[in-house]
Amino acid sequence: MALADEINPKTFYESIVHFDDSDESKDYYYKAMDTLTGRTNKDGSEETVRDRILKAYAILFCEESDLGPGDKADVDDVAGTADRLYIGRAEYDPQHWYRMKYHFPVIDDDNYDRFAALVLSDMNAGPLHDAALNDGETLVVGESNPLSMTAEQRKNQSIKPVTTFWGGQK
Repeated sequence: MALADEINPKTFYESIVHFDDSDESKDYYYKAMDTLTGRTNKDGSEETVRDRILKAYAILFCEESDLGPGDKADVDDVAGTADRLYIGRAEYDPQHWYRMKYHFPVIDDDNYDRFAALVLSDMNAGPLHDAALNDGETLVVGESNPLSMTAEQRKNQSIKPVTTFWGGQK
C-alpha cells in the first residue's frame, strides 16, 4: 500500500478544490485521505492521511477545544473554527473569509475533513503558500465576527508556522 510520502501536495490540493467538479478529483482525494502515513494512532490503529490532517488541524486551530496531543478535530471542532480563518488580515471582506472563498457554506459530517485538508494543503502547496512567500499574506485565526474585534485584538493575533506531513513542497 502507498504511503503519504508518495502523495503530490499540489495534486492533492487541486483534488480538493475541484472535488465537486470531477469524479477524478473525488477519487484522488479519497485515495489520498485513506493513504497510510506509516505511524500509529493512540488507539493502536494505523494512521491515515485523514487522521494526520485532523490531528494537525486540532493543534493549529482548535485551542479552545482542549484536545490533547494526538487527538483529532471532529466535525464540531472544525465547524467551530472555520469562521475564524481569514486570509491576510481580519476585516469585513467576504472574499477573504477562507471558508466562503472556497464555497463551504456549511461544515458538516460530509465535508469537515475535506475543509481541514483544504486548509492544510493550501498552506503547504496552494495559493496561500505562494501568497505567504510572495505577498506576505497569511492565514489569520481571528474571532468569528471580525467586526466584534478591537484594533488591539486584531493587532495581537498570534500566527503559527505550519509544517504538514509532507515536510515541504515537492
